[in-house]
Amino acid sequence: MQTNQDCAEVCNSLLRGELSAVETYRQALEKFDNETESHELRSLLGIHQKSVELLTDNVRKMGGKPATDSGAWGDFAKAVEGGAKILGDSAALSALKTGEEHGLNDYKRAIDNDDVMPECKAMITSTLIPRQNQNIARLEALQSK
Repeated sequence: MQTNQDCAEVCNSLLRGELSAVETYRQALEKFDNETESHELRSLLGIHQKSVELLTDNVRKMGGKPATDSGAWGDFAKAVEGGAKILGDSAALSALKTGEEHGLNDYKRAIDNDDVMPECKAMITSTLIPRQNQNIARLEALQSK
């Protein structure tokens, strides 16, 4: 049986992923500062910040305590992006795309999770997954330039 607590735990995991994305995009922007890609990356960062707000509000509504840091996944993502920054623009964009794909898979797993309540699944399906798909497409467009 689904409970708010079980669903809040899953949503907190998704929130940590979004917090990781925010941290990673901020780090990537240091590399692309004053380049044409920086405008697009700032926009993608903003999308992740909106997802953080949405998930934070959702966890609170379920009576949970929202995560405030990205945890172990964030450390790993920052290390990958840090290495990619050293290797060049293409590697950095590829690392960001890989992170977006990982987030998309996390959202898909949440939809299949019986602990996630229908209203949360609806939010994931109607808002969060489309954002991830859009982010992936935008990064692919940047990579093809």
